[in-house]
Amino acid sequence: MTLRETVISQIETYFDSGTMKSELAALVSYPTESQVPERKPVLADYLDTAITPRLQAAGFEIKIYDNPVAEGGPLMIARRIEDAALPTVLIYGHGDVIHAQTEQWREGLSPFVLKEEGDRWYGRGTADNKVQHLINIAALEALIAVHGKLGFNATILLEMAEENGSPGLQAFCASHKQELAADVLIASDGPRLQPDRATVFMGARGAVTVDLIVEKRDGAHHSGNWGGLLADPAMRLVQALATITDERGQIRIPEWRPTSLTDNIRAALRDLPVDMETGPSVDKDWGEAGLTPAERVYGWNSFAILAMTSGVPEAPVNAISGEARATCQLRYVVGTNANDIIPALRRHLDQHGYTDVKITRREDDDFTATRLDPDHPWARFVTQSLTNTSGNPPHILPNLGGSLPNECFSETLGLPTVWVPHSYRACSQHAPDEHVLKSTCRDALRCMAGIFADIAEGKSPQPSTR
Repeated sequence: MTLRETVISQIETYFDSGTMKSELAALVSYPTESQVPERKPVLADYLDTAITPRLQAAGFEIKIYDNPVAEGGPLMIARRIEDAALPTVLIYGHGDVIHAQTEQWREGLSPFVLKEEGDRWYGRGTADNKVQHLINIAALEALIAVHGKLGFNATILLEMAEENGSPGLQAFCASHKQELAADVLIASDGPRLQPDRATVFMGARGAVTVDLIVEKRDGAHHSGNWGGLLADPAMRLVQALATITDERGQIRIPEWRPTSLTDNIRAALRDLPVDMETGPSVDKDWGEAGLTPAERVYGWNSFAILAMTSGVPEAPVNAISGEARATCQLRYVVGTNANDIIPALRRHLDQHGYTDVKITRREDDDFTATRLDPDHPWARFVTQSLTNTSGNPPHILPNLGGSLPNECFSETLGLPTVWVPHSYRACSQHAPDEHVLKSTCRDALRCMAGIFADIAEGKSPQPSTR
């Protein structure tokens, strides 16, 4: 058999023998909730005891660093440099998980105990992100076991605060550029569009989150005595919000309408599936008219009202509130001037007479929009490798609909970024009963083994083509 075939056979045995299940169970058992301050020692323990010995056995040199931001978890850089003339691949993952939400899991399930039911493995972190970096590490190990070497250089960056907004990650990448220097980022997070077919995405939509606030006076006043005399802040706020989009959610602020939905991006998005068997149905008459559902979520901007309050909704009284507040978010693609998002909103509200609406930015929730051209040599290489492994071309997204810290790699480190996710959209990540599909895991192992074997055989772009 060829090297590629042998490595794929090796990784199939790893899965079929039950080894992957037991290793994933061990990782899931660490309650690495980065949003819970009391779990901070567990974050370090995950890197020290669950990851370090394994990567050292695979020939990686390990360094663990404190986060440059006090509230952030530790970070690990693991490097195996075989020859400076060979391509270097940076692999990213995160070992922290979202809140366990233990009491909300259904009977028989516990977030930090792996449970198998049919084609599903349940547990917090199974989908996001422990199974994803486990798959990539296991594929590297399989290549080393068969080949005696990688045949390229690999650097693994694991962080432990992604679910807390990746505090410190960008500063860390900026201060460790030399250790993180590479030719490409090949990483795994997020879902496939369909569980039985690989997906590739090359970036992510950005996000800007703001609070829109109308403050009229201190306290509430009786609606009988003051109705018709006092301006209602909730009415002012909802009327202001209604100017931002029309009745079907089409954005009315010209500066928020992107210029990057080009013919090649449309071609990449053509025929991509958006509906799922589980989950809500797509509202066909919502969003930008004239665009397909795939173009709306992957090629266009969307505005959402995440939460609104005025008075006490759980116990309303006969009074006009003194204040109303809405938390809103713009998800935006490349082709939007990120620096003008807030100023454009201010100009828009002022022009429509809503100078009394205050804008407060939630900068901790910001993400930058990124996108690699689907025709980039590394994107084409990964796409071809996945096609050769599975027999079907992967679904290709210029960018993910959601957001992740891709700008740390594409902008700060200046790398082409290619993401190959190993979960699926109905995995219940960030929710009770999180799970991953066994069948998807087996297929993902084969796909990553094929990618790494192809790089080892010199089929990938070489450093001179960066």
